[in-house]
Amino acid sequence: MLHRRPFLPVEILADEQIDSIHLASLEVLRDVGVEVLHPEARQLLVAAGCRFDGAERIYFDPDAVEAAVATAPSVFTLHAPNPAHDVQIGDDSVVFTSVASAPNVIGNGHARRSGNRADFQNLVRLTQALNAIQIHAGYPVEPSDIHASVRHLHATHDILTLSDKAPNVYSLGAQRNDDCLEMVRIARGVSDEQLDEQPSVTTVINTNSPLRIDHPMAEGLVRYARRGQVCIVTPFTLAGAMAPISISGALVQQNAEALAGITIAQLARPGAPVVYGGFTSNVDMRSGAPAFGTPEFMQAALVGGQLARRYGLPYRSSNVCAANVLDAQAGYESVFSLWGAVMGGANIVFHGAGWMEGGLHASFEKMVLDADLISMVGRFLQPLSTEAADLAVETIREVGPGGHFFGSAQTQAGFRTAFFKPMVSDWSNHESWIEAGSPTALDHAERLVDELLDGYEAPVLDQTVRDQLEDFVAHRVAEGGVFTDF
Repeated sequence: MLHRRPFLPVEILADEQIDSIHLASLEVLRDVGVEVLHPEARQLLVAAGCRFDGAERIYFDPDAVEAAVATAPSVFTLHAPNPAHDVQIGDDSVVFTSVASAPNVIGNGHARRSGNRADFQNLVRLTQALNAIQIHAGYPVEPSDIHASVRHLHATHDILTLSDKAPNVYSLGAQRNDDCLEMVRIARGVSDEQLDEQPSVTTVINTNSPLRIDHPMAEGLVRYARRGQVCIVTPFTLAGAMAPISISGALVQQNAEALAGITIAQLARPGAPVVYGGFTSNVDMRSGAPAFGTPEFMQAALVGGQLARRYGLPYRSSNVCAANVLDAQAGYESVFSLWGAVMGGANIVFHGAGWMEGGLHASFEKMVLDADLISMVGRFLQPLSTEAADLAVETIREVGPGGHFFGSAQTQAGFRTAFFKPMVSDWSNHESWIEAGSPTALDHAERLVDELLDGYEAPVLDQTVRDQLEDFVAHRVAEGGVFTDF
């Protein structure tokens, strides 16, 4: 279900303050520069008027940056293997993804463990089953029992056969990029020319903060942009560690790095779909560990949205928390993160369901709990009606003073849909809760995970397409996949 934001996003800074961050970012790009570890990306920048120091650092020309960013689209359609799951990215749309990139997993009857293919597949099945999640966000957990040389082949195959929602792939080198694009093309049943004109896959481009874009990330920017696919440029700026300790300073660095990546994508192909990504948070200064769901994260999420709108770009934020278990901390940090993302105007909310421990593990039970939170957000985003029937003057007249509305015609007609009904908990009274064995939110979540996986139905996939995907994977695996040094 695609959500629409019926109100304007919250803006906590005045326009002149946003302009100050913008100008400071251009100053950083011009005077400090960014290390770009990709020769072709450097050539594109130099041809646009940027200065190269002869080693790896590029000093960006502000006019070239602004001209390049201005060519990016403000809205586009992301095409899924099943057209029913196509989504709009930009404008007032809000799309949620599943958790991505966790090295460990917890739940579904087992303790915390390293990522593996079986759990990966089950998390993909949950992503398919939960209507609160509209698109994928990479690997919900890293299937580390598959060798890295062929992992992208098997993982992308699983996503494209166990789900028909739009996939996300990693930018980890030219051959992996090409392999995944070919598999997406096969799954959608389109030609190369059609794929190049129809965004069908997203990839996250993380800068190496501070102020560095490594070879794989720059390779992804150039290669995916030229194929018309979606680059979500997301600096990982943690205030006090990889960015200044002040949130404003961290946002200056986030903005500079985001503009640098978006500029490269637009120079590779003007008009290529890009998303401005914000992921600025802070660290726990006692331990140095990333902190999420904090007031600082929420502030950064709100301002990130203002910056994205200044450039006319779609905006990505995240639902994140640092909790180690499914407890009150997991709930309130996720609510804070979701509130900052949604009220900040995010068009894509990454890690929408299942992220835990600062991204170190994915949780089956947290995925269904987060699906509840997302559904509540979706209900909140539904516009209120002031039509005569909803103003209910006649119903108030019918009941009159001292009556009740349980038996009114309006209540009887709408009681099944009047209010949000959570999956993970119920609103029964204390006595009935005791009689049911005092189930906790975790108990409900564990039950729902089992029910959703037991009731999972694989999407219909044409046998010819399935055979083509399997043949492609078998062929590339026989060739050895991609080179790795481990």
